[in-house]
This record gives sequence, C-alpha cells and structure tokens, in this order.
Amino acid sequence: MAQDLWLQNYDATCRLAQEIAENIHERNRLQRTGGNPAKLNMTLRASLQKLKQNILQLRETLVRASSQRRIMQSEADRRQNLVDDLVTREKQLCSTFSRDGTDPEPSRSSLMSGGFGAGTGGAGSVNPWLVNESEETKGLTFGEIKQQQQRVIDAQDAGLDALSAVISRQKRMGEEIGNELDEQNEIIDDITQLVDKTDSRIRNETRRVKLVETKSASCAADAG
Repeated sequence: MAQDLWLQNYDATCRLAQEIAENIHERNRLQRTGGNPAKLNMTLRASLQKLKQNILQLRETLVRASSQRRIMQSEADRRQNLVDDLVTREKQLCSTFSRDGTDPEPSRSSLMSGGFGAGTGGAGSVNPWLVNESEETKGLTFGEIKQQQQRVIDAQDAGLDALSAVISRQKRMGEEIGNELDEQNEIIDDITQLVDKTDSRIRNETRRVKLVETKSASCAADAG
C-alpha cells in the first residue's frame, strides 16, 4: 500500500526546511568571508516562500481530512503538532535569513533542530515532533511510527475485506432465496391455474348432470 500522501508532503517540507537552513549557513559564511551571496539570497527567498506555501497546504489538507473523518482524531492531533512545529521552524528560518550574516550566527545544529537534519525515515532519528506522545510511540523513529501506522491500516483493510466477504455471501444467499421464492411462486401459480381449470370442469359437469336429471324427470312425466 502506498505511503500516506500527507506524510510524503510533510517529509518533503522537512527536507526543504533542512535545505534552507544549510543555505542560510552558507550565505552567512559567504558574507563573513567577503563572498557574494546575492544568488543564494534569491534562492533562499524563493525557498522560504515555497516553505510557507507547503505548510499552508499541509494545514488545509489536514483540516479537510479531519473534517471528513478520513483519519482518526488522535492522528489528526499528532499531525497538527507537526504542522505547528513546522510553522515555528519557518519563522525561525525567516528571522535568521533576515539577520545580517555578520551577526553571531546560531549554530547549525540549532537551525536544524526539530529533526530536519536527519529526515523522518533515517535510522536512529528519534521523532522530535510529538508532544504528549503515547507510550506506544515514545522513543520510536518516524520510520517505525509509519510502520506501526501501516500495520494498523493493514489490519483495518483486512477487517474491511472480511466484512466485504460476509456481505457478499449474504448477498448471494439473498439472491438464492429470491430465486427459490420465484420458483415457488411459479409452482403456486401453476397449481392455482390447475385448480381453476378443475373447478371449471366440475361446474360444467354439475350443469350437465342437472340437465340430464331434468330431462330424465321430464321423460318420466310424459311416459306416465
């Protein structure tokens, strides 16, 4: 089963934030050493704008998925925390970009704090985003959490498949019962027609008998 599209977009946004942090670090180095950071500044402005748009898209997609109940509430809350942390990181990056590169620069690790340096699937990268996380996910990497979510989704899919099989069997049983009822109705119709014909014959024979009796009585009276 394909990975959740929202998580894919989230991972891409994290990588973009990491790239911005590295470019800011390089821009500041150029400024301190007398280099020309103009081209890098243009790239950074475009990247920061794209980062803001990506975060907005993540937020809108999450709200839509939550309102349509496509994800569980606990997962919606967890993802909202991820988006909030991205918003905070975006503001920090914008502030750092606006600062003159000759000012004391925040450490590279602080720019990338929040998990941008290792990504969400790297080995040993502990998930830094969860606030008040459950015991089930505490200490897990993003990759391990995704695997856990995938197992839950697979179990739900298996349950839906089983339910679908039960419904299909019930549908077939209903169709078979319906066919049998149709056959029984046809038999009843045949019996009804036969009874009607028999009843008609009996009435005809009864009339003939009465007619014969009437003629016999008339003949007997004439003979007397």
